[in-house]
Amino acid sequence: MSARIGIYGYGNLGRGVESEITKNPDLQLAAIFTRRPPESLRARSGVPIVHESSAAEWENQIDVMILCGGSANDLPAQGPKLAKSFNTVDSFDTHADIPSYFKSVDASAIAGNHISIVSVGWDPGLFSLLRLYAGAIIPNGHTYTFWGKGVSQGHSSAIRGIEGVVNAVQYTVPVEDAMNRVRNGEMPELAAGEKHLRVCYVAVTENADKQRIERDIQRMPNYFADYDTTVHFVTNDELEATHGKLTHGGNVIHMGTTGDMNNQAIELSLKLDSNPEFTASILLAYARAAYRLSIKGEHGARTVFDIPPILLTRMAEKDAVRNLL
Repeated sequence: MSARIGIYGYGNLGRGVESEITKNPDLQLAAIFTRRPPESLRARSGVPIVHESSAAEWENQIDVMILCGGSANDLPAQGPKLAKSFNTVDSFDTHADIPSYFKSVDASAIAGNHISIVSVGWDPGLFSLLRLYAGAIIPNGHTYTFWGKGVSQGHSSAIRGIEGVVNAVQYTVPVEDAMNRVRNGEMPELAAGEKHLRVCYVAVTENADKQRIERDIQRMPNYFADYDTTVHFVTNDELEATHGKLTHGGNVIHMGTTGDMNNQAIELSLKLDSNPEFTASILLAYARAAYRLSIKGEHGARTVFDIPPILLTRMAEKDAVRNLL
């Protein structure tokens, strides 16, 4: 039986989920929920588009709700609220706030007898898993994470939430010298701002206070305050023409030693033409896992650390053992 999927939020990530669900025949898109007037939108998949205020009416028609809002302003409220009525999967990515977010979603999911998998994506998500595996396997070492060069959806969304901003794209750029030092085995101690630069392209309303907007961006905690952040003001037309493709990627590098100081290195690298579509693909795999856990009667919040890999695949376990192990 197919799991009935709802999409909550119809931006870049929501459209990515809509696109990629067609590659998953065991998942069926049931409806899309939006804060915008539903009549102003048209789903490529042909499913109903429903105003978010009516979501509760779909409680018995959605097996897993995939939350596609932003981490800065949407998910902190939406995650706990929707976990009371639905099994959910989300991509909350404000690393410093994940413990408190997990706690609030867990309480709601337990109260509603639902399962919620939080902070799913490639970071947090796949990169988190490699950091855990690498540190467990080579404890005498150090793990480094570099993001980019690419567009951060979460950071771009955070900028768009600033008063006077019409549109924004933020590129995370790794510092090449820092990456080379790590790969050369130096194992340096690097602060966040020594590993990455942040470059922002921002379109604003007419007569907007650009100095105030630049200051608000550069001082934003958890997003820009700890980094060398450059802000470029451009027209919205220029932004869409030049910065419309949501590329991204990154590297997790673990350097360590075993035995008599034998050097060991583990590295995972991603290069993505479409960050939303790749993140959507991960969300869908974990939606499958959430559905299976809900059938077993489990409830409460989970992270990627808690999910057995076999729950992510459509492949039968015997086939996975034969073909992949």
